Amino acid sequence: PPSDRSAALAPALVASAAAAVGAAAGAALTARFYSGRRRSGSGWFLGSAARACVVVPESDDDDDDDGAKEEKMNGGGSDDSVTVTLPTWANPTESPFIDYEKTYATDDEMMDVAVSLSSANVRHGTGGPFGAAVFARDRKTGKARLFSVGVNRVVPLGNSCLHGETVAIQMAQRKLGTYTLSGLDERGEEGEARYELFTSCEPCAMCLGATLWSGVSRMVTGATKGDAIKIGFDEGPVFEASYDHLREAGVEV
Repeated sequence: PPSDRSAALAPALVASAAAAVGAAAGAALTARFYSGRRRSGSGWFLGSAARACVVVPESDDDDDDDGAKEEKMNGGGSDDSVTVTLPTWANPTESPFIDYEKTYATDDEMMDVAVSLSSANVRHGTGGPFGAAVFARDRKTGKARLFSVGVNRVVPLGNSCLHGETVAIQMAQRKLGTYTLSGLDERGEEGEARYELFTSCEPCAMCLGATLWSGVSRMVTGATKGDAIKIGFDEGPVFEASYDHLREAGVEV
């Protein structure tokens, strides 16, 4: 990818993002979460299709219950609903790097949140090595605050759509009570904030599409597509033209 997409990031931070998607972590997660699941002709069978979605930002259960709770969800449940949850550690009390009151001034600070989410997700065994965060930036002051977080929840929740970016976007839209993060009111006028997506790794094809339709005004990425490919993640048809389309749609990359 062109250097201008990561020029604002400190080298050490980019290295941390790449490390978060290291081969050892990826292999361990794959072995842990795919172990014991039934393989079908089209992939790992984790449950049936659903027709509705319930987004739940947090759970009051203890971390020790995560595995049992997620296994129960993967094993069946209602066919007309889908529940999207963050891991129980993903709250300010248990993870100090999640701070919804802090004011962020630099890209490095905000990327550190996304990278920390990625690392914590691996450490807690609650999903793949990818994290993302949506920040609300005040249009007048230029200062930003953390608005929502997301981590890869594909295998624990049996849902191929739950990448870090899509989870963060869903949580932000639920919080706002609208399908768009454009920051425009119902009259099309600018509100007090605009919303930016920070992700620990360059998005896959699905997440680039989700970013386009989400309404965010800016996207900043950490580790590269090549880092993800090296450990076996298929990022899909992502080209420089994909980023050009985002820019043409008004998304700063």
